[in-house]
Amino acid sequence: MIILVTGARGPTGKAVSRYFEKDGHTVIGVGRDDVDLLDRAAVQELAARVEREHGVIDGVVHLVGGWRGSPSFAETSLDDWDTLHDLLIRTLQHVSLAFEPLLRRSSDGRFVIVSGKAVEHPTAGGAVYAAAKAASEAWTLALADALKGTNSAATILVVKALVNDAMRAARPNAAFSGFTDVNDLASAIGGLYDRPAAEVNGIRLDLTT
Repeated sequence: MIILVTGARGPTGKAVSRYFEKDGHTVIGVGRDDVDLLDRAAVQELAARVEREHGVIDGVVHLVGGWRGSPSFAETSLDDWDTLHDLLIRTLQHVSLAFEPLLRRSSDGRFVIVSGKAVEHPTAGGAVYAAAKAASEAWTLALADALKGTNSAATILVVKALVNDAMRAARPNAAFSGFTDVNDLASAIGGLYDRPAAEVNGIRLDLTT
């Protein structure tokens, strides 16, 4: 398969890339220094290059993220909203719009984002984060609707937070209760291919339960 991983240079992106590479799949890893995902033309050119070289895309794992919060609701900074809008929403829009036509051609395609439990229970200080994540979920569900009747699916994976080995090494006494290991996330993404596209299209799969 041909798998695109955005946010590929971070611990989560590396774990997802390793998961697919170990089974011989081709991973196209995109980091901040490779393509500016806030530049729609650049993302469209990336999709055109993938089409020229491979003809199709079988997976898009969108891992660009970020977090902003405030001490209280009244102290919320709308500059933080602007930042998260770009990171969590605008990059998703550019990537999904550019690659949806290629996903439609796949015999077994998946588009995946990672969302948070914060969407279900927004906190006063987490308004911008929860709202941005909610918007990204809505956009992904619209993509899922566009993929109905094809062999591809768009799925939302829900976590409390992610943890990796470097975080554990830095805080050896921390419990990281309820966190999802990045390798378990990668396995969950791979597991989406074990189920029919129609079964996982437009669902929120909670990895905290």
